[in-house]
Amino acid sequence: MNYEIARKLLIDQTTNEEKSYALLNHLKQGKPPVPGQITSILLALKVVFEALKDSPGLDKELAFALYKLGIRGLQLFAAGRKAGVDWPPLLQEDLQRISLAAESIFCGKWQILTLGGKIKDER
Repeated sequence: MNYEIARKLLIDQTTNEEKSYALLNHLKQGKPPVPGQITSILLALKVVFEALKDSPGLDKELAFALYKLGIRGLQLFAAGRKAGVDWPPLLQEDLQRISLAAESIFCGKWQILTLGGKIKDER
């Protein structure tokens, strides 16, 4: 996956309300992600991180998509849980990883979530 494809994938997961496969649309509807969707998003986040880690700024469209992936996904998960949605067992951790990867792009340092739920800088 190259930067342009990764960037488009991330934006499509957040801003394309008409596409039923968009992650935020699925979560809003109380549906789990499609198989492989989280893995693709995490890969795209890593590709974008690598491409931009030395860049002084981000374009607004990508920045907004990263913000929405990092914040809105967890908000929709919490709202679904409160409404009684039976989410897949690891979805919350996956959404936390997405959030942390988005944060990593903003700060320029790749961070990972350890098994104990702690945040650690990857070396």
